[in-house]
Parts: sequence; C-alpha cells; structure tokens
Amino acid sequence: MTLTTSIVIPAFNESLRLAAGFERLAPVLDEMGTDNIEVIVVDDGSSDDTLRTAHAVYGHLPHTLFVQQPKNMGKGAAVRLGISVARAPYVIATDADLSIRPVHLPDIVVALRTSALVPGSREHEGKTGYDAALRSVAGKVFNRLVRHYTGTTLRDTQCGCKGFQLGPARILSLLGFYDRFIYDAEMLYLADQLGLSITPIDVTWDDIAGSSVRVGRDSIQMIRDLRSFSRTHYENPVVELPRLVDVGLVDQVARQSRMQGLVVARGALDSLLVLPRDGALSGLNVATALGGTFRTAGLSELSGRTFDAVVSA
Repeated sequence: MTLTTSIVIPAFNESLRLAAGFERLAPVLDEMGTDNIEVIVVDDGSSDDTLRTAHAVYGHLPHTLFVQQPKNMGKGAAVRLGISVARAPYVIATDADLSIRPVHLPDIVVALRTSALVPGSREHEGKTGYDAALRSVAGKVFNRLVRHYTGTTLRDTQCGCKGFQLGPARILSLLGFYDRFIYDAEMLYLADQLGLSITPIDVTWDDIAGSSVRVGRDSIQMIRDLRSFSRTHYENPVVELPRLVDVGLVDQVARQSRMQGLVVARGALDSLLVLPRDGALSGLNVATALGGTFRTAGLSELSGRTFDAVVSA
C-alpha cells in the first residue's frame, strides 16, 4: 500500500492522555485504512513515560515512527521535527489528546487535494466553545492580534489540528523560527508571505482537561513573538539547480550528506533546494555533487513557487 497521510502527534508529558487519544482516533484510522496511514509521535523531551507509553499505544500500527527531542523544545519544534521525517503527501498535525474530533481527518485530506494548508476551525457562530470564560475572552483578543500582525483572515488560528500538503509543510517548517505555541501563527504568516492557498475547515472540539497552555503565562510571550514576525529576517541556505531537477536524484545526494526534511522550490527559471539554517556545510557538499550554486534565499524569492518535498523511497 502507498502512504497517503502522515499524522504528526507532538507530545510533552502526555503519558496519561495518549491512550484516550488513541481511542478517539482508532475508528478513523480503520476507516482511512491503517496501511495508508503513518503515525509519527514526537516526544518533546518529556520527564514522564511519554515515549514508552506511545510505543505501547501506537506501536502495533503498521507504519509508526517515534522521535524524541533531547530536551523540551516546544510544540512548534516538535511539529516541525515530525514534518521533517514525514513521508506521505498529506500531513496532519494534531494534539496528543485528539481534542479535535478525529472524524474530521478524512475531510481534511480531501481538502488537501486542492489546497496547500487546511487548518481546522473551532469557530462556530462567533464562539470557540472554551469551557472557561477567561480562555474564551483571551482567545478572541489574541485572534484579533494574530489577524492584525499576520494578515490572515482566519477566525481560529490556534486550533491544534492543521493539515498540510507535504511540500508546503516542509518549506514552512524550514523557514520557521518560533518553537512554542506561537508557531501556528508564524506558519500562517509565512503561508501568506509565500502565497500558499489556505482552506479552513470547520471542526468540532472537546475541551479535554490537561492542556499545557497557561493563558496568563503564555499569552504575554506569544504577543511579544507575534509582533516580531515582520522584523524577523527569514532567509535559508539554498542550492540553485535547474528548474526540472529530479527530486529522486536530490534525495540520493541528501541522504549521502545525512540531511532530511528538505524541499525543492520550483520557479519559472530555476529550482532552489531549501536547506535547514544549520545545514550550510552539508549544503556545500550537496551543491558540489549536484553541480548547483550554493547561496541564500529569502521570502521574496521563495514566494509564488511550487514546493516538492524530498522524500526517501
């Protein structure tokens, strides 16, 4: 069977919620076909038994990958790591508790056939449905700020379930700077800057206890980060290659250089192999092997291109 969807689950100290999350997900995995689904659990430097529990809960599935950060880096960093190793053409990032009802996942996959980014939206009739009044008010205020600073028109930017085509997911991950909860807003900002298509989809959300978000503590830092997007210098090392370069050939060379999570950004005249910011040294080797030119590129040059993920067979 060919993989169709990678489900990325970031998990930090989630040993007590993983099993219940799987119970919510299991019927949908059966519907979509477990042979077609890859589940990637990223343990974000947990201090409990998250990794062992993840193996016990998800290890029986035919396609699973368990990745562990050496220390707690933040949800954004965990999602980006999961995207870097995903192999299916469609990627869905979702919270470990599966608080967004998994019944919506097949609809997200359908929408991804024609849209680069499909974020879930819990906003119904002007309400998100938080049980706590403070979270409801804070959520509305924060969303207004996100829309102001990112240019997005989405009414729910912080939904924990988002779908991506793999190529666009890779470029958003490679460009992203912010590791914690603001990563959602940064991805939307970058998607707008790159001209990616975005199609939100209505989802139903259950307010499950145990969230690691703390409104007072996290919101202040998130607002500071949000205001810095437009001042951030988004630029990555790239290898300039012919427009029709074969992605399979790029993959062979990348594997020899032990690089992963790459994407080919195709333009009208050339292709740019986009590398991680810490990949300059390996990038020089890749450029030599492929006969390309090593340099850097920013958002303006990457905007309007199509993005093909470099995926090992």
